[in-house]
Amino acid sequence: MLRALTADYRAAGFDLLERLSIVSPEAMARFAAERPDVEGVVLLATCNRFEAYLDVTDDGSSAEEALVRAAASAAGVTPDAVAAAITARSGSEVAGHLFAVSSGLESLVVGEAEIAGQVSRALEAARRSGSTTSDLERLFQRASRTSSSVQNRTRVGLAGRSIVRLALDLAESRLDDWADVSVLLIGTGTYAGATLAALRERGVTEVGVYSPSGRAERFARREGVTAVATADLPARLATADVVLACSIATTPILDAARLGRARRAAGTEGAQLIVDLGLPRNIDPDVVDVPGVALLDLETISLHAPLPELQATDEAREIIAEAVAEYRADQQATVVTPAVVAFRAHVLELVEAEIERLRGRDELTAATERAMRHLASVLVHTPSTRARALAAAGEADRFTDALGTVFGIEAPTRAAVTPGEDELAG
Repeated sequence: MLRALTADYRAAGFDLLERLSIVSPEAMARFAAERPDVEGVVLLATCNRFEAYLDVTDDGSSAEEALVRAAASAAGVTPDAVAAAITARSGSEVAGHLFAVSSGLESLVVGEAEIAGQVSRALEAARRSGSTTSDLERLFQRASRTSSSVQNRTRVGLAGRSIVRLALDLAESRLDDWADVSVLLIGTGTYAGATLAALRERGVTEVGVYSPSGRAERFARREGVTAVATADLPARLATADVVLACSIATTPILDAARLGRARRAAGTEGAQLIVDLGLPRNIDPDVVDVPGVALLDLETISLHAPLPELQATDEAREIIAEAVAEYRADQQATVVTPAVVAFRAHVLELVEAEIERLRGRDELTAATERAMRHLASVLVHTPSTRARALAAAGEADRFTDALGTVFGIEAPTRAAVTPGEDELAG
C-alpha cells in the first residue's frame, strides 16, 4: 500500500524546509530497512517541498509517525514541528499529488521545468539506496509520463516561469542594463546551469563562477565563463554587481562580516544585489546590514510568485485526472492477479493430469497434446480478461468468490487500491 507524507512551502515555511532539506535518501533507506512494516521509500526533497513516498504493509499510520520522528531527528527540529506541516495521503491521492507535483502544478512558480527532473532523480536516488519497490517504480514512472504529457499538450510550461527566471525578473528592477552587469555565480549544479542560461538571454557577458566544492574550473571550461579561485573570491565579492548563489552547501557561504570586509578592502560603496537560491540558505540574511547591499532570497521570491490559478490550465488538470484514473485501473487490475494465477494453475493441473492419464494408456499423440494445451489457454483467457475488468471496477471479490464457489479454489488477492476522496488533493 502506498502512502505519502508531504510538506511544501505553503504549509511548512522556508525555515523548516531548509532544515528538512538535509535529510538524505540514504537516511530514508536506513529507516525503511529498520521497519518491518515499510517495504520501500522514495524521498523528494527540493527547495520548495519535503515529501516521502512509502510502500507499507499495513495502513501505514505507525510508519508515518516513525518517519516524522526520523526526519525531525535528522533535521534537528521537533517532531511536532514536522507533524504540523505534514499532510498524509493514501490511495489515489498519492498518485494525484505526485502527478501534479511532477507536472509543475504545485510549484512555487507554476509550470517550472526543474521539478520533473527532480522527481526522476528522487527515484534514481532510491534505486541507488535500494529503497524502491515495484509499486513505487510504477508510481514514479507514471508521474514522469504524465509530466511529459502536460508539458507537450498544454501551455503550462510557457505560462509558468522557473524560480531562476522569476528571481532575475525581480532583480531587473534594480539594474539599468544587464549588458553592463558583472555577476558572480556561486555553485556549479543544475540551478547554476539554468541561471547562466537565463543570464545570457538577458545579455550578461561578464560572469565569474565560484564553487565551494572546487568544481569551478570544470564548469567554467564547459560554459565559457571565468573560474574564481578561493584566493580571488574576496575581490570578486566586492566588485560584482550581482552575486547569485545556488550551491548545495549546507551552511551559509557568505555573511555580513565576510562581505563587509571584502567591500571595505576594495573600497566599494556602490549598490550590490545578492540573490540566494540555495536551500539550505547559501547567504546569511544579515548581509543586508552591509551598506548598499540588498538581498533577494527564496522567501522574498515566493511573495512575488504568480497565483497558481492564473497559470494552471484546466486542460493540464484534466490530463492529470485521466492519468490518475488509468493508474488506479492498472493498480486495481493487479489486485486480482494472484486469483488469476491460481485459476490458471488449476486448469493446467487438470490438463496435465489428463495428458498423463492418456500417456499411461499409450493413447496420447502429439496432436492431441497440442490440442489439449491450446484448449487450456482458451479456457483460461476469457475468465482472466473478465477478472481484470472486474478488478478495474473495484469488484475483484466477484471473481474470487466465483472461483471458490465453482472450483473450490481459495484464491488470494492483493490489497485493493482505495480511491481518495479528492483525487487531486494537494
